[in-house]
Amino acid sequence: MTSPAEPVSKGERMMQRLVQSAGAAFEPAADMADLAEVVRSLLAVQTYRDTRVRLGGGLFDVVITSSSAQARFVVALMDEIQDGCGPVIEDPGNGWLYWLVPPGSAGQWEPHSHAVCLGAPHTMTLPSLNRTVPPGPFWHRPPASDRLVPPGPLREALAQLSPEPTPHAALADRLGITH
Repeated sequence: MTSPAEPVSKGERMMQRLVQSAGAAFEPAADMADLAEVVRSLLAVQTYRDTRVRLGGGLFDVVITSSSAQARFVVALMDEIQDGCGPVIEDPGNGWLYWLVPPGSAGQWEPHSHAVCLGAPHTMTLPSLNRTVPPGPFWHRPPASDRLVPPGPLREALAQLSPEPTPHAALADRLGITH
């Protein structure tokens, strides 16, 4: 025997109709898991933990160069162009700088003799926000608000100052790209 349905108030019926009429909009977005992962990653960096993030999407892509004296001159030039350079991570172990550029830059980046630009599906580890000196990767220029390094002026500065050694061969080996 089935029990009689509990009476439903007029307000509850209206809410049920609204939920049903929302259809697919009521369903959680397919990319909500991705968004949650991104938020968790960024909170980890903010709470002073290194964290691995996926490049591309809504965050950023990365341009990789050497960390030579010429590359440091590029940072100084970008300081002038941007009134303070966007975020740059220094990796003393590899001798590289990681320039955080707008998402989608990798898809538009033409081959460059002194830099490589990577986006999705690659990942990278962001150092915690309080890491501004070695050991390990650290913030050479910490992030300031939502500013990223503009790829056009960066590309021109890299072409002008030619930081060596280039990261191409080492990255190809690391990523398993055959020449």
